[in-house]
Amino acid sequence: MKTIEEINQSKVKKIISERQHPEFFPGDIVKVGVRITEGKRDRIQYFEGVCIAKKNRDINSSFTVRKISFGEGVERTFALYSPIVDTIKVVRSGKVRRAKLYYLRDRTGKSARIAEKIKKKIGIEVETKIQEVTEENVMPDTEQKSSEVAKEASKEIPKDETKAVSKNVDENKDVKEKAPSAEKKPDEAEGNPEVKK
Repeated sequence: MKTIEEINQSKVKKIISERQHPEFFPGDIVKVGVRITEGKRDRIQYFEGVCIAKKNRDINSSFTVRKISFGEGVERTFALYSPIVDTIKVVRSGKVRRAKLYYLRDRTGKSARIAEKIKKKIGIEVETKIQEVTEENVMPDTEQKSSEVAKEASKEIPKDETKAVSKNVDENKDVKEKAPSAEKKPDEAEGNPEVKK
């Protein structure tokens, strides 16, 4: 016969397999999506605040989130594996030295701030595999490729079209050469004495 603890653990495993919540700790700013039923319709309302307490008790695990709304402190305690809690998103990790942050209840403004925890990722090992050099791995010469591409392109375009394209290119070059000489700076053309100084 199963004990209550075993039943609770099996339920927790089932819930975790369906939806996974991120790992968060007291001091983190958390955005909790709460499922609210109004008549026949369901909607999700977000409650964002500082996690001031967290209890790990299998199926009875819970966490408390505190925020200040219109100058008034509001706290809500959520059951971690409740169907009401839709999503949990960690907005910012906080650097604290205790598990329960009840001292924030007496504080407001700057004194209630929590420093941000900067996570360092050290010791990540990257596997390097040495590949054997084969004809497939080696890149062919780019000069050979470019000459082959040019030959194929010249075969596809008929001779009459190539002549027309070359004429257009020559005309564009003539226009570009004439353009700089035609442009004059307005200050030099007017003979502005301030510019010459």
